[in-house]
Amino acid sequence: MNKYPIIQLDHIIKRYFVGKPNELEILHGLNLKIYPGEFVAIVGESGSGKSTLMNIIGALDRPTEGEYILDDIPISKVKDTEISHIRCKKIGFIFQTFNLIGKLSAIKNVQLPMLYAGVSKKESLKRSKELLELVGMKDRMKHQPNELSGGQKQRVAIARAISNNPTLLLADEPTGALDSSTSRSIMDLFHKLHQEKQMSIVLITHSQELAKETERIITLKDGQIISDCKGEGYHEHLG
Repeated sequence: MNKYPIIQLDHIIKRYFVGKPNELEILHGLNLKIYPGEFVAIVGESGSGKSTLMNIIGALDRPTEGEYILDDIPISKVKDTEISHIRCKKIGFIFQTFNLIGKLSAIKNVQLPMLYAGVSKKESLKRSKELLELVGMKDRMKHQPNELSGGQKQRVAIARAISNNPTLLLADEPTGALDSSTSRSIMDLFHKLHQEKQMSIVLITHSQELAKETERIITLKDGQIISDCKGEGYHEHLG
């Protein structure tokens, strides 16, 4: 295993309403390291703090205390004006609700993050086609989201998430809106990306069954990590 973590959280505390009588502490001094190429699940009941932790890992929110280092970048110290650029380059997001742009075709949804990142129109179009083929959407490239099934929308969302070759793929309940057979195909796609592209994937889920398929299961309860164990998908990384 590569000894340098891609994600390092040191004594992360997250409070809301800081300094007020109703101050609420959600995360209580979390320490966590995730290494390149790992497929990790973060699980927990509603209210466990996993959504708050996901927002911090995704650089969508900042900890009240502690340090977060993403791929050698001290996120806790980065200026607000630079955060969106880092997210665009380093993190691919996949959401339960897909978050596709309804008026754009599948291929244009995938192309958009690359255009924002400064990739040329020609190169971004070429890569969009390759990615949609990779996720099994070769015949649906010109379809708009309302012409696609839930599983197809999620495949487009995955292609979009990996379009800028992110360091980290962060998936928040990616099968939550899908039926069991479609969920199975999406998980198979995650395994394919992990194995063939050695992608670092963090899966946020309430499902123990899905979590078991990953290499490592981190369980949260009341804002603390109560277990960190191997999943059934575990295998040694060389590096």
